Amino acid sequence: MTLDPGQLGQSKADLAETLREMRKRAGRTQVWLAQRCNISQTKLSNIETARITPGLIDVELILSALNAPQELVAEVKALARLANTEWQGKRSSWRRGLEKRQAELAGLEKEAKTLRYFLPAMVTGLLATPEYIRASLGHSPVDTSKTVARKLERQAVLYDTAKQFTFLLTEQAIRWAIIPQAALAVQIDRIASLSHLPNVRIGVIPLGAPVSRGPMNTFTVYDQRLATVEAFTGRIVFQDSRDIADHLDVFFLYERHALFDGDARSLLTQWARACRS
Repeated sequence: MTLDPGQLGQSKADLAETLREMRKRAGRTQVWLAQRCNISQTKLSNIETARITPGLIDVELILSALNAPQELVAEVKALARLANTEWQGKRSSWRRGLEKRQAELAGLEKEAKTLRYFLPAMVTGLLATPEYIRASLGHSPVDTSKTVARKLERQAVLYDTAKQFTFLLTEQAIRWAIIPQAALAVQIDRIASLSHLPNVRIGVIPLGAPVSRGPMNTFTVYDQRLATVEAFTGRIVFQDSRDIADHLDVFFLYERHALFDGDARSLLTQWARACRS
């Protein structure tokens, strides 16, 4: 299935219309279908009017109850997967104000209990020093002062021991010099320091580690309900359970090749020392 950002908003309306028309062609009422699918009639009405987007399980229940032909099942499932995907473009974020994106991230972090970050290219804001954050936003054509402040405020979530964080960083992500070497040494020291927090696991994947898959994208998985993937021009938000499971599988693959605790801190100390020299 080709991912066209322009399709993503329309796909929710298309899915709602398709499910509504399938029910009507089958000669079934909302009450009958809701009972067969063990969902409320209100929820089904909201699905058919695109007020809520059904998950793949709900769609499968509806298709099964309506005895949909197999060729239509595949088409509707593909549409449901697309409807559970959202494109957030960089230009849109710039227009709205980058600090609003920080508020959205803070909301996701507040709701989640288990957060996993795969960082193949750069350090994430939760682990970053103020100088690193400012440098990482240097390409933005808008005022970033409020965004820097919001990113620093978000770091307080790391000290919430009701949450569990795992950060996987490649050597490139840690040593990529978007700031001067002396400042990069301080950034690396901060990562090592945060690895001592009881609810924060920081894994380091050194260059030369034999990993079978290339590190293509930065991504974050919130519990098992949402995954966000970063690209140069924006981010993709996945809510389909299969997409989330796929990203978790990739995360666990890299996690098995990462160094943690003392082994990770030993490497971090070595890299910080190299920056200072």
